[in-house]
Amino acid sequence: MLGFSVIQLVRRMGNKLDKNVRRELVHFYHPFRSVPCFLHRPLEFVRKKVKRLPLIIEFEQDCFAHGMNDVKDMKRRNLHQYPSIGCCSAKLSVKKIEYLLDNCNHIKKVYYDRKVTALLDTATPSIKSDQLKQSGLTGKDVTIAVIDTGIYPHIDLAGRITGFKDFVKNKTEPYDDNGHGTHCAGDAAGNGSASGGKYQGPASDANLVGVKVLNKMGSGSLSTVIAGVDWCIQNQSKLNINVLSLSLGSEAQQSAKDDPVVRAVEEAWNRGIVVCVAAGNSGPSPSTIASPGISPKVITVGAANDNNTVTRSDDTVAEFSSRGPTIDGLTKPDLLTPGVNIISLRSPGSFLDKTNAGARIDSNYFSLSGTSMATPICAGVVAQLLQYQPNFSPEQVKEKLIDACEDIGQPPNVQGNGYLNAAKLVN
Repeated sequence: MLGFSVIQLVRRMGNKLDKNVRRELVHFYHPFRSVPCFLHRPLEFVRKKVKRLPLIIEFEQDCFAHGMNDVKDMKRRNLHQYPSIGCCSAKLSVKKIEYLLDNCNHIKKVYYDRKVTALLDTATPSIKSDQLKQSGLTGKDVTIAVIDTGIYPHIDLAGRITGFKDFVKNKTEPYDDNGHGTHCAGDAAGNGSASGGKYQGPASDANLVGVKVLNKMGSGSLSTVIAGVDWCIQNQSKLNINVLSLSLGSEAQQSAKDDPVVRAVEEAWNRGIVVCVAAGNSGPSPSTIASPGISPKVITVGAANDNNTVTRSDDTVAEFSSRGPTIDGLTKPDLLTPGVNIISLRSPGSFLDKTNAGARIDSNYFSLSGTSMATPICAGVVAQLLQYQPNFSPEQVKEKLIDACEDIGQPPNVQGNGYLNAAKLVN
């Protein structure tokens, strides 16, 4: 089998292929085991034309245009470009992959387009962001982009969804057929209109941009997440996007420097957008931080259990919250915010609403747990801080958040720098 051309390609170009692409190409020959040898060559010829792989192609620095010209020659209708991070995505036949790698000198790395999944009652006062509200800090004039399953136009968000982009069904009006993104939007910026102010997020006056990259079942791909981040970068000025909240992730399979989604969120960070990402829900095992939370730059958020009280004496790290170190040996998460039994906005008729009816609170709210909830709560506090200090860089925001954390007696790879106390941000 070593003589087959695709095996030779893997051996020759292995440094340009991530391990998932290498595995898929080697498995290309799996059916050959039950086929007589004299049929191997004609079978290979046919399968190379019909077998397609979803890929993300990263180009060498300053070679995006040249590389795209080579990929466009493949005449793929499902080709998508992400110029801000020098990548594109496409579904290519093995034959075209082979041709492209042999004839395009601008390719830096090819990644398999893997699956990505989606990972307020006492939560806001628990981190003392309500004290910032008493000082008039409600996230006003700050915009949070929630990259998730969409946003349902809930009454608690009325007039504050200032943009919406759908990479799943290409709809133009805000919606959420899963419910996860709506809950996250409320975690960050719900104003409690339907509850008499009881269930509020930290940034109750912030604007929101919904970016739907996950489908009704709460799953998507690396390429749709990259597309969502790239779209936010492209529309940063137009929509005044200050913060990204990503309550999603995938298993970290490669170093942060070789991870295309990490590259996307770090480019947003470099452009002045504060990025908050979920640590993941694979705790309490160590070394379970998800991608893109493995990035050394962005703010990786773990979940605390506030036990439904506003006091801190009984707060613990949620058992499900992913622990460090990262795949590169870095200490993560960066900090903790509440993530257990968080009451936020309900998206009526959505997948989660139908399958978890017992989680409904009254008719407008819903209870969920996860680092998915902790992340937008952190993003809401960031919006409060940016209202107070609008010229802060992402690095300055992260430093202030870390300085405002309190040690709750856990190792750094469990609690990060500790449990966020937002009241300290303005002292």
